[in-house]
Amino acid sequence: MLRTAAALLAGAAVLSACFTDRQNEGQRLYASHCASCHGEQGEGLRRLMPPLAGSDYLGKHRAELPCLIRRGQKGPIVVSGVTYDQVMPAHEDLTDSQITNLLNYVHNAWGNQGPKHTIREVSQLLEACQGSDGR
Repeated sequence: MLRTAAALLAGAAVLSACFTDRQNEGQRLYASHCASCHGEQGEGLRRLMPPLAGSDYLGKHRAELPCLIRRGQKGPIVVSGVTYDQVMPAHEDLTDSQITNLLNYVHNAWGNQGPKHTIREVSQLLEACQGSDGR
């Protein structure tokens, strides 16, 4: 009985570590792929790079966001009433799961309160943008 309890605890610890690592994946991806332009707190960079914190763009363009991350962005966009016209690089190396975790982090960081994306939803949206220019 003691061995069974120890085995269950060990198994729970392993599972807990897996879920904890995945839970923080969006934050880690943001720090490594996005923060240098959009700011550590999603504040943006003056009128050069749009903010993500408190951004109306996230809600208005929810269905476009997975493609925007995967394919990048060229041309002007309006975020919270301000026009930005800088190139956002593509992140084609990110998996559908990573894009999902990244979006869920952004949608719920810095006071944002957006609905969560599912991997299925993100995968379907990414399939729809194959061959497009990412806009």
